[in-house]
Amino acid sequence: MSAGPSTASGTPAGALRHVLSHLITPLLMCVGMGLAYLGAFHAPEPHDLRVDVVGSGASAQVLAQTLQDKGDGALSVRTVADRGIAESHLRTQQSYGAYVPGSSPELIVASASSDTSATVVQKVFTEVAAGQGAPLQVTDVAPTADGDPTGQGIFFLLVAVSIGSYASVAVIGGAGAVLALRIRGVLALATSLVVSAIGAAFAGPVFGLVDHGLGGLWALAWLYSAGILLIGVGLHTFLRRWTTLGVMLLFVMLNFTSSGGIFRPELQPGFFGSLHSFWNGAGFVEGVRSHVYFGGHALGGHVLVLALWFVAGLVVMGVAGLAEARRRREAAQRAREAAERAREAVTLRGAAGAEEEMEEAVGV
Repeated sequence: MSAGPSTASGTPAGALRHVLSHLITPLLMCVGMGLAYLGAFHAPEPHDLRVDVVGSGASAQVLAQTLQDKGDGALSVRTVADRGIAESHLRTQQSYGAYVPGSSPELIVASASSDTSATVVQKVFTEVAAGQGAPLQVTDVAPTADGDPTGQGIFFLLVAVSIGSYASVAVIGGAGAVLALRIRGVLALATSLVVSAIGAAFAGPVFGLVDHGLGGLWALAWLYSAGILLIGVGLHTFLRRWTTLGVMLLFVMLNFTSSGGIFRPELQPGFFGSLHSFWNGAGFVEGVRSHVYFGGHALGGHVLVLALWFVAGLVVMGVAGLAEARRRREAAQRAREAAERAREAVTLRGAAGAEEEMEEAVGV
């Protein structure tokens, strides 16, 4: 009996089921983006935000302890002997503000480390200075470039490079699925060169997000982009139509929110703060900050993070190559078995036909 009009393939009902099944992906993206972005950014609160109080006397100790107690975990306050040590801590990102008490109180910050963290620290010590009846002078020992006054341009550069990378995964993995994996790998690496060059152009001559160190920024962008493309193209072998959702989870939902480009981990919930230590977006953002503004301090660790993600991409590509080779062998085996069955069927039909002819010849 033939299928009815409501169940037949290609009918409106079948097409509707097809559309509904594919709507699962954007709906999951909606849920994931909401959970990630609102969970990470909707209510930033400091916790263990490191600040220094300059001075070795009893008054400095009392002030530091008072701030520590009053902050109830928001601040991690210590005293340092002099201004030089305080500035050194700021330039090595060991602290995010240093308060120099006195008749003309001063707050020293390094806004290139995080403009939002510097703003939080400034708010705290403005109140302290007001309590002492004196205006607060703010000194920035590591300001951002003129083209990036908020210090968040690096984050939006991360967004641009990320989108160029993971969107290319869909093209190489989907439209290029008929190509050999090694060719797709070469395309991924070539695309990462183009994407990183575009990112460097945005950071330098187009918007002036940095005023030096553009070559190092390009190298970091290439390593970051190549890792995304290799992982994404390799995953496409296994995820197929779910690849877009997978790469968005890895390189948007968890990546942007943990990068530290808007809020450092000291202002975020613990989950996103913990990702900051090893996720690739954080490696790129902190690597660029270290390279451009902090004399390369701790740059090696950030490069290592990006390199490990790149190696992970090579591993995923290798596993994908093994999986595709196995599928080809299995497909070839199925084809051989089908051909053998076809030959056997032809042989059996031929034998049956010969037997019928013989029976007709003898008049049986």
